[in-house]
Amino acid sequence: MTPKANIRPMLNVYPDSLGGTLHDVAALLGTDAVRGAFSSLYVLPSLFHSDLDRGFSVIDFELEQSLATEDDLAALRELGVDLKLDFVLNHLSVQSPQFQDLVQNGEKSEYRDFFIDWNEFWAGHGEMTPEGFIQPDPALIRDMFFRKPGLPILMVGFPDGREVPYWNTFYQSVTTDEEGRRRYLGQMDLNIRSERVQAFYHDTLRRLAAYGAGIVRLDAFAYAAKAVGARNFFNEPETWELLQSLRETADSEHLELLPEIHASYREARHEQIASRGYMTYDFFLPGLVIDALESGDGARLAAWATELQEKGIRTVNMLGCHDGIPLLDLVGILPEKRIQALIDLIVSRGGFVKNLHGQKNVYYQVNATFYSALGEDDQKMLLARAIQLFMPGKPQVWYLDLFAGRNDHAAVARAGEGGHKEINRTNLTAADIEAGLQKDVVKEQLKLLQLRNSCPAFDWNAKITAEAEGETLTIRWTHEGSDAVLKANLKTFDFTVETH
Repeated sequence: MTPKANIRPMLNVYPDSLGGTLHDVAALLGTDAVRGAFSSLYVLPSLFHSDLDRGFSVIDFELEQSLATEDDLAALRELGVDLKLDFVLNHLSVQSPQFQDLVQNGEKSEYRDFFIDWNEFWAGHGEMTPEGFIQPDPALIRDMFFRKPGLPILMVGFPDGREVPYWNTFYQSVTTDEEGRRRYLGQMDLNIRSERVQAFYHDTLRRLAAYGAGIVRLDAFAYAAKAVGARNFFNEPETWELLQSLRETADSEHLELLPEIHASYREARHEQIASRGYMTYDFFLPGLVIDALESGDGARLAAWATELQEKGIRTVNMLGCHDGIPLLDLVGILPEKRIQALIDLIVSRGGFVKNLHGQKNVYYQVNATFYSALGEDDQKMLLARAIQLFMPGKPQVWYLDLFAGRNDHAAVARAGEGGHKEINRTNLTAADIEAGLQKDVVKEQLKLLQLRNSCPAFDWNAKITAEAEGETLTIRWTHEGSDAVLKANLKTFDFTVETH
């Protein structure tokens, strides 16, 4: 399959991460210091109207004008920068026009089936409770994947006084104002069997393409397909059928779809996604890089680069990101004791671990900046970036790692319960950026990115070889007569980059 997305570096930001607005981000990309380092920009979904989780509870896909305008998008196009944008498939905010119409009109709402009526879904498969919702037969939900305690429902008050349960996998909050009116906050699951939802999906893809997207990240896609008795996380074949239906519109709009899912190496979800022609995230690379720099052993990194090449897996790779450093994904690629040692090391350097509703080893990431995870060592950070840029895939660079950002414990404290991710989401002011651009660790990263962005050896069709001998790691890209070689010492952290 011919790739639609370019393989060159991509900066990853919130629209207010660098200076306060997307206008400031575009201006920074056009400065002498940064120009030529990035060909793509991944803007997280607070770019749109949203109300929770810093963007991942989308109200609608109109631009949030306080943060971004059409003129800002035009400025990015003039710089030759395309976009990666998010599409949250599983849910919409309760503030969405569709859910608000349901609350106001109940049975008469044209969006009555846009969301999932719990009782209609489970009819005949459980017992009605006094509270008005069906408790499914235990055998049917024994293996179901839950993101929070209790059944995933929100009781929605209809105008006729009835309380109707709707499927709600993620966050919810219900309060009553002084006049006795119910106020909802949360994210409501969409009914993918609804023709209106299907139309919404395809209209949204076309809108994102019009904004200038080259890649669309499909967030929470694995929760969207639901069936009685299923795990309701990556149901098969329904999940693949959903992706295929989206792909038809994506292809017509020249979009690459990037399904986002965390799963262990052992489960091989990344291979399944790649085998169907989709890009996939390299969630293994962050942990492998830290492991290599801490152990001085690059064998696993070299083997992973070789495996990606041999299996034809097209990735977006990264070091840090808005969510955290994935380490349990490494189960099957590193011994579990070695993975736990990495987790303990990063926590000892100020990182946090958040378990899934109290269950350890179900799903979690370590929350830390990558720079702090490396012990705030400039040379380690530079080598980590060089390794990332030479590993197969399209490199995605978290803005705070580019500026060697440290763990922000004050932000975590301000955020309170559930605010662990704020450790790695610090917004940088114009003064912060100006000071950062004077640091050698920032300047040298930008030089590496500018080389990676311009050297013709880096191509989807390049031949990539990776070798580890003792403490030395060597990675070479060759394409149509051009070569780029990284030679690194994983003990001293010195490295050279040569291009021909």
